[in-house]
Amino acid sequence: MVRALTALPVYNEVNHVSPVLDEVLRYSADVLVVDDGSSDGTAELLAARGDVQVVTHQQNRGYGAALQSAFNFAVQEGYDVLVTIDCDGQHQPCMIPRFVAKSAEADIVSGSRYLKEFPGDSRPPEQRRRINQTITERVNRDLGLHVTDAFCGFKAYRVPCLAKFSLTETGYAMPLELWVQAVALGLSIIELPVRLIYLDEARSFGGALDHAETRLKVYEEVLDRALAKVAGTLRAPSANQSQQPSVPPPALIPSADGTRSVPATLSGGRAEEPFDESFRLAAQRPRRVVRQLLAGPPEVRRLHSL
Repeated sequence: MVRALTALPVYNEVNHVSPVLDEVLRYSADVLVVDDGSSDGTAELLAARGDVQVVTHQQNRGYGAALQSAFNFAVQEGYDVLVTIDCDGQHQPCMIPRFVAKSAEADIVSGSRYLKEFPGDSRPPEQRRRINQTITERVNRDLGLHVTDAFCGFKAYRVPCLAKFSLTETGYAMPLELWVQAVALGLSIIELPVRLIYLDEARSFGGALDHAETRLKVYEEVLDRALAKVAGTLRAPSANQSQQPSVPPPALIPSADGTRSVPATLSGGRAEEPFDESFRLAAQRPRRVVRQLLAGPPEVRRLHSL
């Protein structure tokens, strides 16, 4: 039986934390809250509960640091799967079991608010949508991925993979460092569509990051640093490689049970994996490979242009 943990990074969420946790506990037996130095009464609400585990940062260290504490906890406690979900009411806890189930098919199951439209979806704030699109396009271009949402915090991870990361970014840009290291480690990634919900469009990122152009610049700098750290593993292809024509996406193969599979040659030589209409393989061979894995430990999957 899979032992799964759901973790929520929390900072000053006194208005949301209790109802969100009540709902999360309906779908996850083990719940961890990482309180990132809250000062608004959140800590007191958490202390009064006896149904969740709590890791407390004495000072606010950042969203990325809170996630890293959750990663470390999941590894140390020997969980099989870690699901991360935000505490601002923008993610639906009823999706937690589906994330856990899909973790049987990939190392990282990443939620996407842009993979599928749902009735009643919010309209994202224009600046956030534009920044997400810009950074997602760069992640795909630099890493050869096909993700549609680089920033969604609703994810599931196979816990043994978390021990392989060496993450240093502590802020909101930490997921970008994670994408780079995930590709360098050869991890498999799929996306699962989730509702697009914005309850507080004026929500602050904190300080200078509330300025859109500053935030975009910070994200670009984090990507630059992360790519530089794996420069010996990732390398841009030659001009001839980068100019090769695009390759159409693989045909999906129907199976007897009604699911559809991606050919094994597109999943690192593994046996065919179940694949349905609601989510996509993100770490398949790209239509245009911009970076190749050239070095690293034997288990690192190497990407080759088609």
